[in-house]
Amino acid sequence: MSKTISYRGKLPIGEQDRIRLKTINGKVGYKITKFQIIVTTPGAATSEMIGQIFKTDQTGNITTTVDFSDKDLLAMAFYQDGATIDNTQNMTVIFDNEKFNQDIFVNITDASGSTVPGNYYIELEAMSLSDLESTMLTLQSLRSISE
Repeated sequence: MSKTISYRGKLPIGEQDRIRLKTINGKVGYKITKFQIIVTTPGAATSEMIGQIFKTDQTGNITTTVDFSDKDLLAMAFYQDGATIDNTQNMTVIFDNEKFNQDIFVNITDASGSTVPGNYYIELEAMSLSDLESTMLTLQSLRSISE
C-alpha cells in the first residue's frame, strides 16, 4: 500500500498546526514528498516566511532559526515575496527522506517581521509498515519526546 495524502491550512505567524497521523497500532508510515508555503497576500508586501515541520510539538520554541542538526526537524521551506517587481517570489524547500508514524507539527514564522498569515501545503506518501518497522519508529518517537 502506497498512496499520497495531502494537508493544507492557514497559520498566523508564530503558531503551529498539529497534523494527526498516528494510528492505534502504528502500522502506517509516512514520508514527506512535497512542502510549500505562501503568504496569504502574495505580492502585497515584503515577506520572508519560514515554514518548518517537526516530529515533536514546538510550543514555546517556534523561531525563525533553522537548525538541521535538530533530529526532530523533518522539513523547511523559505519563501520570499515583495510588493515591487524587483522582489519576485522565490522559494527554497528541503525535506528529509525519513519515515515516521506519529503526528507532525508545522509552523510558520517571518524573518522580516511581517505578521501576514501564511498558507501551507504538505503531501505525504503513506505506506504499510511491518511489525518491526512500526515498533522501531514508535520507539524512536518516544525517545524523541522524552529528550
